[in-house]
Amino acid sequence: MPASAVHVLVLGGTTEARRLAESLAGDRSVRVTTSLAGRVAAPRLPPGEVRVGGFGGPEGLAAWMREHDVDALIDATHPFAAAMSRNAAEAASLAHVPLLVLRRPGWVAQDGDRWHSAGSLTEAAGLLPALGERVFLTTGRMGLAAFAGAGLDALWFLVRSVDAPEPPCPARMEVLLDRGPFGLDGERELLRRHRIDVLVTKDSGGDATAPKLTAAREAGIPVVVVRRPPVPEGVPVASTPDEAAHWVRRLHAPG
Repeated sequence: MPASAVHVLVLGGTTEARRLAESLAGDRSVRVTTSLAGRVAAPRLPPGEVRVGGFGGPEGLAAWMREHDVDALIDATHPFAAAMSRNAAEAASLAHVPLLVLRRPGWVAQDGDRWHSAGSLTEAAGLLPALGERVFLTTGRMGLAAFAGAGLDALWFLVRSVDAPEPPCPARMEVLLDRGPFGLDGERELLRRHRIDVLVTKDSGGDATAPKLTAAREAGIPVVVVRRPPVPEGVPVASTPDEAAHWVRRLHAPG
């Protein structure tokens, strides 16, 4: 790696972050470090340098970037990692490092969808008693406390996540440990086998977990969609890894 290589810190954990690292890995003018939060037991590691764990807030992230001569910061965390995105924006300002947010586009409802929008997991939980009794919960293992209230004890939940959830959890629950991408045939069979009558998901976007929406549409099942938090104000956004790689190269192109 040339001494003059541009050092890019990618806040990762998503498919897009890994693909960005892959795109930049062959460019000898760019040095990529991907940071993973460490919440998944066996993450898929991207090429390049990798660090695992938190930074200790925006001040810690800014200090790390100064210490390691970071030239650009890319927030490619999950669309719902709002706290990390806020920290990234503050840290970039403190360290005087340019920041880009890499976010896959959100999902768009199609004809036949029965979507119900919610601003939070708590709001989503409040909608469920009027929509169904057997819930397919695909919001991950974090935040299950929102569905553990006494008012939801009559509902049954199928919880799908990469790692096992920790309490508090819904009173009546079955856990399915699995990692996407998921196919349409498999999602159809899952809804049928477990007699699911309502689906809850975050608007994560992307193709890896979208087939559940198609399966729900075909089955006429209502879907509670939790809206994603906004990107910090004033921060540029790329919707694909290629766009983000182009931003890196354009930002540091000579002249």
